[in-house]
Amino acid sequence: QVQLVESGGGLVQAGGSLRLSCAASGSIFSFNTMGWYRQAPGKEREAVAGITSGDITNYADSVKGRFTISRDTAKNTVSLQMNSLKPEDTAVYYCNVRASRFGFQYNYWGQGTQVTVSS
Repeated sequence: QVQLVESGGGLVQAGGSLRLSCAASGSIFSFNTMGWYRQAPGKEREAVAGITSGDITNYADSVKGRFTISRDTAKNTVSLQMNSLKPEDTAVYYCNVRASRFGFQYNYWGQGTQVTVSS
C-alpha cells in the first residue's frame, strides 16, 4: 500500500506564493509519474502539473510560467511551487502518484489540501 502525505496549503493574497509538498511511502513500489490535480467548488478535478521519473514536466496552460513542479526521487517527494497566485487558483489540491510493483500499475491520491487565494 502507498501512502501520500500532503502539506503546504493555506490562505494567501493574490500575487503571493505557496509551496505544496507530498511525500509518498510504500515498500517495493516504483513511483513513476507524480503530479498535482485540483478541484474547485462546482468544477471537475483537473490536472495542474506532472513530472515523470525522468524529470519530464508538464503543466496546465493556466499555470504555465507561474507554477513549478519538482521531485526528489531519493525521498519520494513531489513539490509544487506556486507563484503569482490568482483567485482562480483557489481549489483543493491533490497529490497523485502512479506507481508500479511486480508489473502491476497503481494510481494513488492524497487526501487533498486547501489553497485559497484572496483578491
